[in-house]
Amino acid sequence: MKSYWMQSDGEHAQIELREGEQPSPAADQLLVRVRAAGLNRGEFILGHGLHKAGAAKPIGMEAAGEVVSCGSDIKDFKPGDRVMGRCSGAFAEYALITQREAMKIPDALSWQQAASIPLTALVVFDMLVVHGDLKPGEWVLIPGVTSGVGVTALAMAKALGAKVIGTSGSQAKLDQLKFAGLDLGICTRAPNFYDEVMRATDGKGVNLVINTVGGSVFAECVRTMAFQGRLATVGYVDGVLKAEMDIEALHAKRLKLFGVSNKFRTPEQRAEMLPAFRKQILPLFEKGQALPLIYQVLPFENLIEAKAIMDSNAHLGKIVLEGAQ
Repeated sequence: MKSYWMQSDGEHAQIELREGEQPSPAADQLLVRVRAAGLNRGEFILGHGLHKAGAAKPIGMEAAGEVVSCGSDIKDFKPGDRVMGRCSGAFAEYALITQREAMKIPDALSWQQAASIPLTALVVFDMLVVHGDLKPGEWVLIPGVTSGVGVTALAMAKALGAKVIGTSGSQAKLDQLKFAGLDLGICTRAPNFYDEVMRATDGKGVNLVINTVGGSVFAECVRTMAFQGRLATVGYVDGVLKAEMDIEALHAKRLKLFGVSNKFRTPEQRAEMLPAFRKQILPLFEKGQALPLIYQVLPFENLIEAKAIMDSNAHLGKIVLEGAQ
């Protein structure tokens, strides 16, 4: 079968399309014919530590497709089922998804929409619900709201009844997100959004921050937080890994700061929140709520082009690779 691999020397990476054997499912796995797979920026950033220097590995982290065969322990799925899930090697004709990660695709979703959900939406659910404890009527601030994670966080937060402020360097992208429910868009890439955030929240600040940008806006994010506010750090596309910390604000306002990453979690830990996600979020998709915003779908052969589009920051929402024909 065809599959994409990435080779790293620690500083540079090379992506190549290889021919290999079709995998066979273990007892707890599903073999899936991949119909679509979502791109995720973090997978390609060598600094995130997902690729060891000198090693090559199959790439792609979330997929949607049809079940071809099932391992001996599988009870809830059968060949022909439409499924989506996090997995290793999603940029391929076939991929293996463990039973604990697999989710049946709601009838309302296309292959492309389903492929945009497993990784990004679960990360967002972790930030908004599991650790963020978001409640209806609360304010959410999303610096970098036009990223894949940002747009997904906007859609899910609105479906959960929150009000959302987002920042971006593109006014045109912010204008487009008004139709997705963005309450306030602030056109800036600099850490200078405090005044507008406080005006919008009547001087109280935001209840939850989803920091997709990194250290360059961290201190400003903390300034905007309300009493008992929460701040999730999910990325650092700015490459800034250090930031000033206002200890007085942390103490006096009883703030909660947390990071969201799967880097050191076991497969079992990563799957802990899936039952709650299935119960709370999948029904929203069925109703047409919290749907992923897809920027572009490209053919399987065009992964390099898809990555270039993502690297250019020209996109708004998710970029999806179709399954090999």
